Amino acid sequence: MCLVSDATWSPIGYLTTPFSDRFGIPRQPRLAPHAQGQLRLLRPYDRAEAVRGLEAFSHVWLSFVFHRSAGEWRPTVRPPRLGGNQRVGVFASRSPFRPNALGLSLVELLAIDTSNGVVLTFGGVDLLDGTPVLDIKPYLPFIESEPAARAGFVDGPPPLLAVDFSARAVLQLGQQESRWPYLAALLHEVLAQDPRPAYANDPLRVYGFRLYDLEIRWRCTAMQAIVEEIVTVSQP
Repeated sequence: MCLVSDATWSPIGYLTTPFSDRFGIPRQPRLAPHAQGQLRLLRPYDRAEAVRGLEAFSHVWLSFVFHRSAGEWRPTVRPPRLGGNQRVGVFASRSPFRPNALGLSLVELLAIDTSNGVVLTFGGVDLLDGTPVLDIKPYLPFIESEPAARAGFVDGPPPLLAVDFSARAVLQLGQQESRWPYLAALLHEVLAQDPRPAYANDPLRVYGFRLYDLEIRWRCTAMQAIVEEIVTVSQP
């Protein structure tokens, strides 16, 4: 159960995603289309009639809890898009450090399986593995898309890095293809967005983050991310 203000919210399920730590997660949904997640609805919400008609929608909103940031709210934050050096109010950002740790994410609905309960598959997820989901709502583009809206300090998509692989990483990538067929595409999408902290600029430093049951070790030159090694660290 999730306590928010005077109300108690029950998750309808917990999202399974490739991301087991915050470093490396795309900073916005849909920037990494190959980042897929699955949501198995919990009882009593796991009934086929609860998702009847949802297949007619291509995208949905997920209301969720920043479960690893609950209780850590901050009045101001440093958005990565401002280089990590300028502060804005938390309500002028999408930071997870919010008073009630609630989030909203727009994802693509890829599949609905009602053969054994209800399992929903999404594309373009930007959420941690195990994220509690509170609600699902269909996206309505004719009322929820406003091309002329101002976007404040977020003036467009982030600049992208080129992504390359060392000879060792190419070999290791081939060894993982049968288990994770979209791994190469997902690594390109994640690393192209440069997940480093804004202050980090050492081209010799090797970074690491978890993706599925893999440790991805990589470094970054001026305009290129290079995957050095892909290591299995645990069972999936």
